[in-house]
Amino acid sequence: MSGVKDVEFRRVTEDKKRYLPLLLLADEQEDMIDRYLGHGEMYVLDDGGVKCVCVATDEGDGVLEVKNLATAPAFRRRGYARAMLAFLEQHYRGRFSVMQVGTGDSPLTVPFYERCGFARSHVVPGFFVRNYRRPIFEQGVQLVDMVYLRKNL
Repeated sequence: MSGVKDVEFRRVTEDKKRYLPLLLLADEQEDMIDRYLGHGEMYVLDDGGVKCVCVATDEGDGVLEVKNLATAPAFRRRGYARAMLAFLEQHYRGRFSVMQVGTGDSPLTVPFYERCGFARSHVVPGFFVRNYRRPIFEQGVQLVDMVYLRKNL
């Protein structure tokens, strides 16, 4: 899995908010996280401590959606997020036919998902400006539209 070996993936079923500092790295507004945290399945990647967290939801019709994927800043670019996606793909194959992710149209995140085998599916115009209290910027680019990417499982 992308050079990441001997890591543990654990499902979190209780006290999910203890990981809020990590979750807020991928979704800056707590009330938006609250919309999916209760019904989403949450996993952490532990490699001598929690390095990455993910929340995925069943969207119906065979679609698993990655709602939140975040790696602690000190451990980015080491393959942890890619390993988490590979774990989800393996874990849910057979139960879901598609894995999708919605993200800002950012020069950082969209190419990451494309390198992981996702392809652009559709766009929700104005999602971030309608649903977030403050503008969100990533690498100097304001996030306006939600871009959905999909991958067959």
